[in-house]
Amino acid sequence: MKPRVFLFKQAIGNLKIKHKVFALISIVTAVCFLITYFSLQYAYSIYDNQLYSRSSQLLNLSASGIENELKRLDKLSFQIATDQQIQDLLVSLTAETPEFEKYKIRSYITDKLVTYTGYEKNIYSIEISDQLDGLSMSGNSLKTSTARRQQILTESAPGQGETRWIYPDTEDPYLIAAREIRSYTNLNLNRLGTLTVRIRIDKIVEDVVAGTELKNGEMRIVSGTHMIYPAHLGSTPGQDPKQNQNMRLPAAEELKNGYLVKQVGNQQYFITRIQSGYLGWSYDSLIPYDQIFHRIIWMKNILLIGFIFSVLVLMAVAIQFARSITRPIEDLIGLMRQVQKGDFRQAETETADLPSLPMDEIGLLNRTFRHMLRRINELITENYAKQLTIKETQFKALQAQINPHFLYNTLDSINWLAKTNRQPQISSMVEALGFLLRSSISLKETLITVGEELDIVSNYLTIQKYRFDDRLVFELDVPEDVKRLRMPKLMLQPLLENSIHYGLESMLGTCIIAIRTKREPGRVLITVEDNGPGMDAQLLDQVRKGTAPTRGSGIGLKNIEERLMLAFGSAYGLHVDSIAGQGTRVTLIIPDETENSYV
Repeated sequence: MKPRVFLFKQAIGNLKIKHKVFALISIVTAVCFLITYFSLQYAYSIYDNQLYSRSSQLLNLSASGIENELKRLDKLSFQIATDQQIQDLLVSLTAETPEFEKYKIRSYITDKLVTYTGYEKNIYSIEISDQLDGLSMSGNSLKTSTARRQQILTESAPGQGETRWIYPDTEDPYLIAAREIRSYTNLNLNRLGTLTVRIRIDKIVEDVVAGTELKNGEMRIVSGTHMIYPAHLGSTPGQDPKQNQNMRLPAAEELKNGYLVKQVGNQQYFITRIQSGYLGWSYDSLIPYDQIFHRIIWMKNILLIGFIFSVLVLMAVAIQFARSITRPIEDLIGLMRQVQKGDFRQAETETADLPSLPMDEIGLLNRTFRHMLRRINELITENYAKQLTIKETQFKALQAQINPHFLYNTLDSINWLAKTNRQPQISSMVEALGFLLRSSISLKETLITVGEELDIVSNYLTIQKYRFDDRLVFELDVPEDVKRLRMPKLMLQPLLENSIHYGLESMLGTCIIAIRTKREPGRVLITVEDNGPGMDAQLLDQVRKGTAPTRGSGIGLKNIEERLMLAFGSAYGLHVDSIAGQGTRVTLIIPDETENSYV
């Protein structure tokens, strides 16, 4: 046994390198093929199992979407039934009311209903039947029999104001939400009429399943013995819709796991069923079985054929690769010896004179090595240039400090001259201006305390008070503990500047500008508000989006909000509220760093 193993090893060792490489690639390819094939089989088996649960989850989401829309429409019917104007109009309808007045009252009710149906694409019509059997309606008109109208009145009566769902039939193909309108004046709950809302259940289902796999199949909604959707398959009361000749849906005991593959009509379907918690309806999805699994089988075959073809191509490429693998190795070794001497420039020059190399691994290694040499030289040059740039920048920064110091010294001279000439107002304004200049130019800290920011505001207001005198009233309500919190510099001063620019300058009377704070869990709200002219809804929306036209070149609200988010995260920022003729309020939201001390 040992001699045979020795002979086999010797035979392998005597093979040329290209034959060794080809044999190695062949073995690796075969192993990879087997691993890939069995992995695909295992993955597809897992996919087949998960498809059932995914379909059930998708149906559950669709049912939730449908019932959420029905809940919303139910709330809308409650709003209509409790509408004060509609209730007052229904109360005014009595047997003694003249016919012309009855007509006017019902017209008013119709106009009111139009405001509710205007933008509701899922509502077919809204009707109100009053105590005198009169009818007010908005939306589309549907001719219904007396028996159908009496059915609606009869089924809605036991609800005593709650919604009763009336299912579609051959005469009336729409889902109906009906409720009695009860008077809530003095809580007497007298009946004033009956509200009927016809809902396009087909439109709701289409919107919900659009973009999902359910759109390629069918969905059916059943309640007891009534088919709700689709309406054209609706059965008569007392007949089980699951026994309809067009459906033949499985019974509940057949769907133990919530899904089943069954023949329905002339086609096999993957059927999933869930029971809703809101209305107790059964939701069935019918997705063509062949449409799902034939596509998967076709994909499996395509992948298998593609993989076999890739293996054959790889074998052909491996032969060529093995033949050319040894030739460029010696060239690469010679290039490395040049680099070993430390002369990168000479090595790079010799590399540029090399003949064209193939694009295999060794050829790429040669090109990568040459690129590395070129990159090393570039980095050396860039590093030298960067050092020169840093020195030049430092020199310019030191030179730029001369101008601010010149301005500070000039302002100090003006301040001294004002005090000498007993001009306290000019002296106060110059001191405030100097403080603002130092605060805006200083780059030592990006975050300052709220108290330091209020000092900037105080100096800014000192200047503005001399300008506007009694027309400007400033109120400050900030606790001491809030003043210790930190915030980005120049947050409040631009807001006060906006209040003066857009509020005070646009009015003739006194403008009151106030800064107040409010503590909430984990954060503090700092509000700057004024009693200026405010903004209408359109301008306020533009301001919130950052698209409003500005007057001036100051720091915008969008800039302030972005700096707050960069400093503290997206949970913090800025909010603007305004009412035309009443004023504007801007609220900054910063983290409450002292929250732990209150626990």
